[in-house]
Amino acid sequence: MNTANKLTILRIALIPVFLALLYIDFPYNRYVAMGVFILAGVTDIADGQIARNRGQVTVFGKFLDPLADKLLVLAAMLWFVEQGLMPAWVALIVTMREFLVTGLRLVAVEAGRVIAAGLLGKIKTVVTMVCLTAMFLELKPWMLIGCLALITATTLVSGIEYFIKNRDLISWRK
Repeated sequence: MNTANKLTILRIALIPVFLALLYIDFPYNRYVAMGVFILAGVTDIADGQIARNRGQVTVFGKFLDPLADKLLVLAAMLWFVEQGLMPAWVALIVTMREFLVTGLRLVAVEAGRVIAAGLLGKIKTVVTMVCLTAMFLELKPWMLIGCLALITATTLVSGIEYFIKNRDLISWRK
C-alpha cells in the first residue's frame, strides 16, 4: 500500500478518535479533538500532494479519499448538531450536496467522463474545514452564524455549479 493511501486510511482511523475525544469529559477535550480534526485535514492535503507528486494515484485512493473527507466532515457536523451549534438542515444540505455530486459523478463514469473537483468545490472544502475548525473555539453568536452561512452558501453554489457544468449528463427522457 502506498503512502498516500496509508494517509487516507489514517484519516478514517482518526474519526473515531476525534469523536471519542469529544465525548470523553476531560479538561480541554474540545481543543484536543480540534487538534485531531486539524491533523486529519492535513492528511487530506498531504495524501493528495503525495499521490500526484509520486505518481501514486490509485483507483483505491480515488474511491477512499473523497469518502474519508465526507466522513470526517459529517462526524464533526453531527456533533455540532447534537450540541445545538448547527441546525440539522445545514448538515442535511451539505450531506445532500455530497450525495448528489457523487451520483452525478457515477452518471459521468457511465458516459465515459470524469468530473474532477472544480474551483468552487475546492473553495467549499476549505471554507467548510476552516469554519468547522473555528466552531470548536466557542465563537460569538454572530461568528457562528457567519460560519454556518458560509458553509451553506459555498455548499449550494458549488453543488449548483457541478450540475450546470454537467447538465448534458442529465436527461429526463432517457
